[in-house]
Amino acid sequence: MAEITAAAVKELREKSGAGMMDCKKALAETNGDMEAAVDWLRTKGLAAAAKKSSRTAAEGLVGLEVSGTKGVAVEVNSQTDFVAKNEIFQTFVRDVTSVALELGDDLETIKAAPLPAGTVEEVLTNNISTIGENQVLRRAKKVEVANGAVIPYVHNAAAPGLGKIGVLVALESDAAADVLEPLGKQIAMHIAAAFPLALSVEDLDPELVEREAAILREKNADKIVGKSAEVAEKILNGPIEKFKKENALLTQLFVMDGKTPVADVIAKAGKDAGASIVLKDYVRFQLGEGIEKEESDFAAEVAATAGLTK
Repeated sequence: MAEITAAAVKELREKSGAGMMDCKKALAETNGDMEAAVDWLRTKGLAAAAKKSSRTAAEGLVGLEVSGTKGVAVEVNSQTDFVAKNEIFQTFVRDVTSVALELGDDLETIKAAPLPAGTVEEVLTNNISTIGENQVLRRAKKVEVANGAVIPYVHNAAAPGLGKIGVLVALESDAAADVLEPLGKQIAMHIAAAFPLALSVEDLDPELVEREAAILREKNADKIVGKSAEVAEKILNGPIEKFKKENALLTQLFVMDGKTPVADVIAKAGKDAGASIVLKDYVRFQLGEGIEKEESDFAAEVAATAGLTK
């Protein structure tokens, strides 16, 4: 029997897209013959993952998990919403979320973590072949406080802890749970609806602010004609400052009343509880956010599949 080297397994994995253990078994079954091993994987339906990996995955699920004063959000994408209802897929998202809660949000660390059926990456590859759609572990973010609570909220939940929008709110405080939980839930619902771009004005991406400022200056250019430099500056800076306040969480108007800044809502809750409450961090993952979906002609796809295209 030919010796199966790590290099050969790696090469076969790159050729086929199959899992590490499947590649090792394929080489063993074919006495180390690379092409025969590829064919062996194809006969088992395990090499299909490589072909499917080029398909856009913008559906799927966001998973949330909280334990004590730490929580994590994970997004795993699939090609269609139908797969999000698949029990295999949902179980995988839950497993990956649990791994991220313990190991942190570095994707390479998560992919290498062991699950009962192999590493996270190997199980994902096998799921692609089994379910028949491309799937991608896209992102993860963990938040933690030294003292207080991390509160989860799932919008459009497909199952407990799984949905299309996942929010985590990290509140640092000595206040009791019966104060922090409802406050955190309301803030999380606000975040889901209001889509803040950063925690505070200072945290906003400078490039984003400058890009928006350039647009606003251009739009308001006619308003400063004939104005003094001081007045012109006020006219131009007003919309920019408004943009900052409307897109930073702490300065957004609370959706529950439409008039109180979120920072003031938190300050009042702390005053009423007799303990300082600090919104330390948050996460908002919306499924498929920022992914450019492929436009397809379904009728043309069906015709092509049936061999009816010219």
